[in-house]
Order: sequence, then structure tokens, then C-alpha cells
Amino acid sequence: MAPPPASSSDTGLVARLRDLAPFVREHALRAEQERRVPDEVVAALTEAGVFRMNVPRRYGGYQTAPHTQVEALAEIAAACGSTAFATLIQAGCAFIAALFPDEAQDEIFTRPDVRVGGTLVPDATAVATDGGYVVDGTSAFATGCRHADWHLLTVRVESGDGPPEVLWTAVPMSELEILDDWYVSGLAGSGSNSVVARDVFVPAHRVLPVGPLLGGEFPSKTNADDPFYGVPVLLMFCVWTAPHALGLARGALAEFTERIHRRGITYTFHTRQHEAGVTHLQAAEAAMKISCAELLARDLVARVEAGGPYPQRDRARIRAQTGYVARLCKEAVDLVASASGASSLHREVPIQRAVRDVQALNLHSFVNPATNLELYGRVLSGLDAGTPFL
Repeated sequence: MAPPPASSSDTGLVARLRDLAPFVREHALRAEQERRVPDEVVAALTEAGVFRMNVPRRYGGYQTAPHTQVEALAEIAAACGSTAFATLIQAGCAFIAALFPDEAQDEIFTRPDVRVGGTLVPDATAVATDGGYVVDGTSAFATGCRHADWHLLTVRVESGDGPPEVLWTAVPMSELEILDDWYVSGLAGSGSNSVVARDVFVPAHRVLPVGPLLGGEFPSKTNADDPFYGVPVLLMFCVWTAPHALGLARGALAEFTERIHRRGITYTFHTRQHEAGVTHLQAAEAAMKISCAELLARDLVARVEAGGPYPQRDRARIRAQTGYVARLCKEAVDLVASASGASSLHREVPIQRAVRDVQALNLHSFVNPATNLELYGRVLSGLDAGTPFL
């Protein structure tokens, strides 16, 4: 099954992904077993145009509105959490690539469906040399690296005094080694292996300083005045991760309300689970948690789409809202999972996978609900947020 060829705009993108969802769902268990998204699923998503959402229009991209990106990513997440996470990272990294110098963009966006991966933790190092940097080291959590064309490798440049400078470096995947080390319990099919750079030369035009970027400065001249790329990168990451949680919760609830017509509640007189009063309470409470999460997600997206400036208080609130969306969705998934019986532990039953996937999302350092509430609480209490990552 494949969607119609991607059009020159994002019209119909969400509908194409909704039609593709059964195909993605059908391959979800295989993705987990193979620890990567299957090639044919990546090909179908590419054909649907999802990787064009943040590619500049001058390269054939869509520059899709954030609220549409939320709808698109949620459709994928409802079918397979791992596939959705790999997709959101690569679609998101295209946004970051559009902030690089224009010369680098000409190299990266040779086609509108290019897939760009990336990591933010600067585990690798870089040493300045004539015309650029020599990069060396291992970087973990390189989501979707086996299907990426480029990787935005975060590196640190050590100095004799003071903290190191942190840079994003754009490196072709062909110049990096992929380690077979992605053995995890949640988002297992996302293919978030480690990548290794061994004395890779990166020319100066393929470098993006992270510090100035967090302050709203980036070197692309062509995109400098485009409001689409004026949204702070980390607020866009909130836009991309919220629908991942929503889709996982929606998918789990849909699976639950379908299964309750086919099973009873063991050791009770209920031969059909959907007839039990306790089931009605469980389904309704899970649905309400998801509805609350949807309202929070809608609000944070509206705040992002309203445009800047984005003061620290607003940024901290949006990050806190993202974490709270993830928490509510985890609570909804946990609720229906606890009501699904021991039969739901079988690997082919999607609910148990949703439990592990939504737990993994909540553990992400930028999504973690407790951390994000603390940051927002600091700002509400009149203190600095304590981090530049807002």
C-alpha cells in the first residue's frame, strides 16, 4: 500500500497519512523486532510528503503550519510510536537545517524529501582547522539514522578557559559509522543507534553555533526574515512532541474500546468487558485525560503560531505544557493498559507497546514533566529558568 505521490503543497497531507495509518500499524511489531522502521514504511511516508513539512519552499518543501504538523504526526503516532518518533525527529531536523548558512542548505536540500537526523547532546568533539573543523567522537540517540541522508551532529569545541562552545555540524550519513547498539524497551523501533565520527572534516559553512541559535540568531540569510523560521527551535520541538503523546494515547484508547467487545473479565460474571460498569468509568476517564491533553496541545500550538517575541515566561509555559501533555497521555495509556488483562501482554497487542513507548517519551530530557514543571515554577516564582534550553 502506498499513498498518492506527494503534491507541491501540504494540501491533503493529513488525509494521506490517515489513509496510510493501517499500513504503518501493520508493520509496528516488525519495526520493534528489527529495531528500526521498515524500509517500505519509510518509503511510503516519504511518498506521502511528511518529510517536506519543514523544508524551505524554494527547495520544494511545504513550510507546513504547526497545527497541521501536529495533526500529521498524531496520525502516525496512533499507528506506531516508534515510526512517529523517527518521523518527527527527521521532519524537525529539516527545520534546523534551514537555519544553517545558505551554502549548506544548497548541499543538504538537493531534493524536497531529504531525511535529516540529529542529536542535541554534545558527546563528540571538534577541533578548529583550516576552513572548518575536524569532528571526532560518538553520539548516542541518533534516531532514524539508518534512513537519514544527513546528520546534524552536536559537538563541543573545548577552550583553555571557560565552557566549551557547542556547534551543530551537518555531516553526510555516508561519513559516519552506525553502531548496532539500540536495544531498549520503549520506542524500540525508532532506530536511535549511536553514530561515530572518526576525524571527519566539516567545512565552516556547514556549522551552526548553538548558543546564538538559542538566542534567536542563525546564519541563513535567505530564511532570516521568514516568520516560519523565526520560531525558536525548542518551541518547535514542543510542537512536534505533543502530537506524539496524543497519538499514542488515542491509539491505545481505540485499541482498548475495540478489544472490550471481544473479551470478558476473567473470574467475574462479565462475559463481555464492554458491559461492565468499571469499564465505562475507565474508558471515560482515559478519554477525558486525552481531551485535556488535546486542549493543552492546542493552546501551546496557538501560542507558537501567534508569533514572537517569545519572553522567557511564555517559553517556560510552553515547555511545561508539553511535559503535562505527555503526563496526561501516559496516565490515559496506563489506565487502559491496567484494564486490558494479562492477554494484552502479548507482543502483537498494541496496548503493551504503547505503554512502553509513552513511558520512553516521558523520560526524554526535554519532555520530562517534572523537570518542565520545575522550570516553569521557577519563572512563576520570579527566578530565572535556570537553563538556556527554552
